[in-house]
Amino acid sequence: QVQLVESGGGSVQSGWSLRLSCAVTGTAGHSYSMAWFRQVPGKEREGVAAIDSRATTIYADSVKGRFTISQDIGTLDNVQSTLYLQMNSLKPEDTAMYYCAASPRWWALTLWGENYDFWGQGTQVTVSS
Repeated sequence: QVQLVESGGGSVQSGWSLRLSCAVTGTAGHSYSMAWFRQVPGKEREGVAAIDSRATTIYADSVKGRFTISQDIGTLDNVQSTLYLQMNSLKPEDTAMYYCAASPRWWALTLWGENYDFWGQGTQVTVSS
């Protein structure tokens, strides 16, 4: 069973940086596409960035040039890989709960949430002006 555990959220000031991490387990022997989403209470979930098994990436227009998605492959403590989201030049409008997600449809590079079958519990990012 695929499990995703996010970390790295926090409260920062506008212009600062944060790096989110997502430890991925249960994916051994299969390729997955991965993504970061965010959601503010009362608003729809927004796709932020996605990466496929060939390391091709896409970004929402709102974060292009500021956020970078990447993935490291590893076997430490049964963690098959770690997904990252480097967030620079943070703005108050980036405040949200951030979730990582995984899809066994490794060929599909998309920010459409319905494509992703597995989700983490989320990590809160708060940016103050």
